[in-house]
Amino acid sequence: MWESFRTHAEQNYPDFELVFGVNDPNDPAAEVVRQLQEKYPSRKIKLIICDRTLGTNVKVSNLVQMLPHATHEILFINDSDIRVEPNYPQQIVAPLSDPQVGLVTCLYRAEPAKTLGSRLEALSIATDFVPGVLSARFLENGLHFGLGSTLAFRRSDLASIGGFESILDYLADDYELGRRIAATGKRIELSPATVTTFLPAYTPSEFWRHQLRWSRTIRDARPWGYMGLIFTFGLPWSLAMLIASGGATWAWILFLLTCSARLGVALATAARVLNDRQPAQNIFWLPLRDLLAPIVWVVGMIGNRIHWRGGDFYLKDGQLKKSKPEAST
Repeated sequence: MWESFRTHAEQNYPDFELVFGVNDPNDPAAEVVRQLQEKYPSRKIKLIICDRTLGTNVKVSNLVQMLPHATHEILFINDSDIRVEPNYPQQIVAPLSDPQVGLVTCLYRAEPAKTLGSRLEALSIATDFVPGVLSARFLENGLHFGLGSTLAFRRSDLASIGGFESILDYLADDYELGRRIAATGKRIELSPATVTTFLPAYTPSEFWRHQLRWSRTIRDARPWGYMGLIFTFGLPWSLAMLIASGGATWAWILFLLTCSARLGVALATAARVLNDRQPAQNIFWLPLRDLLAPIVWVVGMIGNRIHWRGGDFYLKDGQLKKSKPEAST
């Protein structure tokens, strides 16, 4: 956390401030922020204790309470596990010089811990999530959502969609911010900047819960897109065809072509888009990750319960519910 915060303080940008928010004054992150204030006394660094819970999404509740303490028109939102380069603000702000651009977001590479669950999660981000984002931008003629690695926008554009208050109960707050700003007619731009997220040491069960939450979030936000994912499970489908054909020559050819294409996309995305060496080092885990993907997809289809920030919630129309929503009649 210290290293992530430090990279934000050491930006080559003329005038900026850092606003940190915690909902518990005893949160260990608060002490890290105070250490940051001591090390960089010339920087404008603020720590806000957000002592009210305004909705089920505690992060957005904090953002509502942090916003009055931010003094600039252009706002960046980053999670606490994001690490950035010194020229990061210049790259993110540049597209906002166009008044038709409403939000700037960026891709991210993952730095895994040494556990299997963490390595599988990093592979999912580099070889599945990032190609999916780029495919969506191509197929939908631009992005229509934001990514939580970076959300940069004008205060005035935030006000035009009802402020943070309008998404207090939404799980995918990054997606909602981008979707709502895009709905005003403004563009969502993908910055060339790439940031780094540091993953927890996921156990296999924690990896499973995270993947399931992600899967059900996508299903809830983009149901038709979620249904279409069934056609993207190339390795499981080609393996099933190989088994069903009894090892026929044509099935072996199809299987090997599919494996080659899968590896090519995975490594090209990691090397050329993300400048990330981790997928190449962990590529031997990719078959396991790809064989798990359709199982997660199926389970994600048949429920709406998720585990998030230490609690259990139910997802309905993008919103978090404490109790199970009644079935529609």
